[in-house]
Amino acid sequence: MPPIPAEILKQVKSLALRTRGLVDTLLTGEYRSVFRGQGMEFAEVRAYEPGDDYRAIDWNVSARLGAPYIKTYTEEREVTLFLVVDRSGSTVVGDPVSKADRAVEVAAVLALAAAREHDRVGALTFTDRVEHIVPPAKGRRHALRVIRDLLAFRPEGQQTDLVTALHRTARLLKHRAIVVVLSDFLAPGWDSPLRQLAARHQLFAVTVDDRRELQPPLSGWMTFTDAEAGGRALVNLGDDRVRRRWIAAAGRARQVRAERLRAAGAYEVALATTGDYAVDLRRAFARRLHRRGR
Repeated sequence: MPPIPAEILKQVKSLALRTRGLVDTLLTGEYRSVFRGQGMEFAEVRAYEPGDDYRAIDWNVSARLGAPYIKTYTEEREVTLFLVVDRSGSTVVGDPVSKADRAVEVAAVLALAAAREHDRVGALTFTDRVEHIVPPAKGRRHALRVIRDLLAFRPEGQQTDLVTALHRTARLLKHRAIVVVLSDFLAPGWDSPLRQLAARHQLFAVTVDDRRELQPPLSGWMTFTDAEAGGRALVNLGDDRVRRRWIAAAGRARQVRAERLRAAGAYEVALATTGDYAVDLRRAFARRLHRRGR
């Protein structure tokens, strides 16, 4: 990567300052509960004591010894957070911010939260190829380097090869990690590699949608250009029938994507290019904790 312009370094500082309150007061607790709370390793089996969680009882050992025993776990001392960021052509759209800008800011918040918890953090940026990798490491300075590289990144490719990005991620991560894929998932064939990744790692899919994709503006004839393939289409958005078909098709596509992510073993965090993403993140984390607690 070429030397980082001074303007990018200013953006890094600005982003770190802008998200400081979010990291300190909103996400740190959720990060520890949702991300680090999953990184547990077996410690020992000991005799059951009043007040212990009955769900931790080791029934095989208890039956063999004739008394209740429970499994105990300790939190893994080292957790790796790995961010997989889509910067293909479809992510340049969005109102009032682009999908790419929203994804990068969310990635920055997670990177800073990881640094605060003394976790390792790394990133992979892709288009129709893997374009940039920051190997995982610890420390706030390294987290700021991850953010710097994400902000300075200028894609060479336009199309999306999510499959290759997922395979590369699987090869890079030698130990169990937390993998966060930030993408609109407008690409074919990712179900199987995503499922393989989820079999070994905790997997979160941060989906980012432009509201206009789901609810097109009320206007007349408009020309749409495919940001990746370059094709064009003329659509009459003033026609109620066209709008209804558009909205129905977009809703079905979003539902199918959610079902595919769930079937692959990924937990979806659905965000939009409009609204307060901090609120949406916290709600998503709260739902995650609720589901785990059931």
